[in-house]
Amino acid sequence: MPELDFEVAGAEVERYAAAPLIRLRLRVINAEPAVHVRNVLLQCQIRIEAARRFYQPTEQSRLRELFGAPQDWSRTLRGLLWTHVNVTVPAFEKECLVDLPVPCSYDFNLAIAKYFYGLETGEIPLLLLFSGTVLHHDAAGSLQMTQIPWSKEAQFRLPVQLWQEMMAHYYPDGAWLRVPRELFERIYGYKRERGFLTFEQALESLLDERAEPVG
Repeated sequence: MPELDFEVAGAEVERYAAAPLIRLRLRVINAEPAVHVRNVLLQCQIRIEAARRFYQPTEQSRLRELFGAPQDWSRTLRGLLWTHVNVTVPAFEKECLVDLPVPCSYDFNLAIAKYFYGLETGEIPLLLLFSGTVLHHDAAGSLQMTQIPWSKEAQFRLPVQLWQEMMAHYYPDGAWLRVPRELFERIYGYKRERGFLTFEQALESLLDERAEPVG
């Protein structure tokens, strides 16, 4: 029976995807190399262990929406589920390197996007939890199927700078914000009425009006 272990060897930005994507380089190690692994249908849950890093005062301010006031973080600072990823690992004997594609969102209605955006420097502590099915040959050469135990996991510290570089690549000098259709129609109507060429001009005008002193 194969005994698989997992570790993350590194991470890099996929620069030619249709949407923001980080590739984690996953090393799969077979602790029983005499058992030939034919195929692994691997499932991975990726979580952010938010309590396992230090936050600068500016980061604390930007993360209040997620975790509340910093003085309450001893009970409100909690882990976040990032995503689920599936990948097929090809046949190997001792170890194998595969890419684990992790989609990333810039939608600020999502807690994950707010968390990433709230960080300035340092690293993001990740916990990868594995499950899935291993196809392998037994001593007689027969094909067998074994489940990966839920206890299999790996940790990795993702550089904040990598996420920042990725979003700067896919959204240069910009961000993505989803608003309700009714609000969009109001902003769009304001833009048309004032003759603005872009939504940026319309929003800047609204903010300038709000900033004007009353009375």
